[in-house]
Amino acid sequence: MKPIDRNGLAGYNAGIEKGRLHRGLGLIEFERTKEILLEELPKPPAVIYDIGGAYGEYAFWLASLGYEVSLFDLAEGHIRMARELAETAPMPLKSAEVADARSIDRPDASADAILLFGPLYHIVDREERALCLRECRRLLRPGGKLFTANITCYATALKYTHLYDQRPVLDDDAYYRMIEATVRTGLHTGNEIGLVYFHKPEELHREVAASGFEEVELRGVIGPCWIIRNLEEAWPDPVKREAIMRIVRLLEREESLIGLSTHLISISHKPYE
Repeated sequence: MKPIDRNGLAGYNAGIEKGRLHRGLGLIEFERTKEILLEELPKPPAVIYDIGGAYGEYAFWLASLGYEVSLFDLAEGHIRMARELAETAPMPLKSAEVADARSIDRPDASADAILLFGPLYHIVDREERALCLRECRRLLRPGGKLFTANITCYATALKYTHLYDQRPVLDDDAYYRMIEATVRTGLHTGNEIGLVYFHKPEELHREVAASGFEEVELRGVIGPCWIIRNLEEAWPDPVKREAIMRIVRLLEREESLIGLSTHLISISHKPYE
């Protein structure tokens, strides 16, 4: 297996992921992803593997609902934080351990569902991503569901178009060439996240299907709502929050608009054998 970019791993060990889902666009991502999981997961006490699940935002939430959840992450800092959080969590995780998403030490057909929220954009080589997806297929029981999270290759262009009046980096030829390369190749380098891979929606669909999963469905879980100014100010108001989420739900399956969402989720299942 090829190594994951060291800069990205160092960033996660330093805590860059902490609290991300509770600010900015993470607010929408977290809210809608939880809604989708409640709609699509089998009923508790099903067995869930949260692979690449950082320090367990989703894992602890699912455990509180009665699921048996095992958390795996490559960053030792994330697992250390998860074990600290477990001391005060209302329901414990089954386990929390350091592991590479391409090789999980669990038996074949041992999970009812897998969350793969992160590894596919940190594994920049296509064959290595396929290895990761095949590992998920091995771990799932027949009919078990796979949920992947992905960032689109348009995300950086959309972000800095939106912020042009505040941060006119698009004026810089070198920055534009970086954005252009990300759109054309999917490869992107960030100071904190290292070298990553951002998908085109149709490419993500092909990769998941080619790894043996069926009925692959894509959802744009941010939709166009990154356009909203002062999202964090509006979010505490339940009326405004629901108005935002109605737009996300309305547009998330529209094929012509999925690329406009900076964040994607794919939902698929392992075939019955």
